Amino acid sequence: MSQPLIIGTSYTAEIEDAERRINVVPPAGYDAGEAAHPLVVVLDGGLAQDFFLALGMERWNQLWQRSAPAIFVGVETVDRQRELLPPTRNAEEQERYPTAGNSAAVRAWLADTVLPLLRSEYRTDGRAYLIGESAAGHFVVETWAQTPGLFDGYAALSPSLQWDDQSLSRRVAGAEAENSPPLFLSLADEGGATEEGILRLAAGSKACLADRRGDVVHATTLHRLLPEALQFLLPTGADWLAEYGLKLNCTPLPDGDEAQ
Repeated sequence: MSQPLIIGTSYTAEIEDAERRINVVPPAGYDAGEAAHPLVVVLDGGLAQDFFLALGMERWNQLWQRSAPAIFVGVETVDRQRELLPPTRNAEEQERYPTAGNSAAVRAWLADTVLPLLRSEYRTDGRAYLIGESAAGHFVVETWAQTPGLFDGYAALSPSLQWDDQSLSRRVAGAEAENSPPLFLSLADEGGATEEGILRLAAGSKACLADRRGDVVHATTLHRLLPEALQFLLPTGADWLAEYGLKLNCTPLPDGDEAQ
């Protein structure tokens, strides 16, 4: 006997002259209950991208109560540089990524189309969190800086802050509003201008920096840091996490919070 394995729902939305899949998986017990949950929006969340990896880690977190239950949302990208990065004045980047530069349109699409769709289809508690890695991490930082109220918290994993000669970190470091939403920021072995941009942003903001230059490479950033980013954004207060090595390790932590 066999039956389909159904884990969620996939919606189609169009932007940039192409269809995008919005893949949604509610938390365990959602259909049988009445509880409302926050949205966790992961960029590069197509089925052929980071969807299954990110979803698996998010569900593993819930098994350990490392992060609170959430409605997991994977947003597919098609041309990552076009969709996730702003224009650049750097000639080498322009030549390598000639389509790049439309992040503002995608941000408006998230605000005007994707979030309203999700809130109309699911029991949300009003909160939403945005997570991205590499170029998507740049998009996260840019969103946090330019439209901070769009999401309630942000996680930028090894963001590509070398882009446009580090203009984003130069522009926003130390200039964010006092009540900016929480930002989890991570740094792996990127070095060079990427490292400079991330450290500048961390020094000039209240971001909680997970500095893993010694043991994480760029290719494993999502694998290693997503569980911790979720723990930062959606803490549970479970008192056994440190005993099992599930300690939040970023600095500085928000005022009044302690690593679990």
